[in-house]
Amino acid sequence: MQTYEKLLLENKAWAAEKVADDPDYFKRLSALQTPEFLWIGCSDSRVPADKITGTQPGEIFVHRNVANLVINTDVNLLAVLDYAVTHLKVKHVIVCGHYGCGGIKAAATKTDYKPVLNMWLRNIKDVIRHHRDELDAIPDETRRSDRLVELNVQEQVMNLAKTTIIQKAWKAEQRPHLHGWVYGLADGIIKPVFEMEAGTHIDPLYEYDL
Repeated sequence: MQTYEKLLLENKAWAAEKVADDPDYFKRLSALQTPEFLWIGCSDSRVPADKITGTQPGEIFVHRNVANLVINTDVNLLAVLDYAVTHLKVKHVIVCGHYGCGGIKAAATKTDYKPVLNMWLRNIKDVIRHHRDELDAIPDETRRSDRLVELNVQEQVMNLAKTTIIQKAWKAEQRPHLHGWVYGLADGIIKPVFEMEAGTHIDPLYEYDL
């Protein structure tokens, strides 16, 4: 049996178990999607949003990319954000990084990862430059990397607040609240590191007249 075929078998077993427990489970699920949360997480396979938060299908809307970045030219991310905030009316947007992130570690080196990855990781290098003094003052490499994970999450939350998508929702409906979290691979615990209440003022340069 090929490895991918095992996934299909597990899917059938999972679906059968759900129907056995609740015959109307998929009927209800297919008719309604009203998530309260948008999760912007890392693509790392060890950080599945639903598993680590104990949420069920339909409860959390998810976007994932390398190192959980919010980039103002990323149409994929912005489309997800717009749909979740404007149409699904989510109340919370969570950016969740994780300690030991490969993308974070890679960005802190001078290694040439070729054009596409270099372009993506440069956004993390910008975070390093912005917080260079604090990071350089941490002698331990692991602690320095962990702090960069936290600072990266903080900057991505700030990037959310700079979008007109968030600012329009803040002005019209006082939502969503923005959260920056970091997941620990070693203990499975999520650590909140940065929060922004709806309507929080940022640098006026990034605030739009709406």
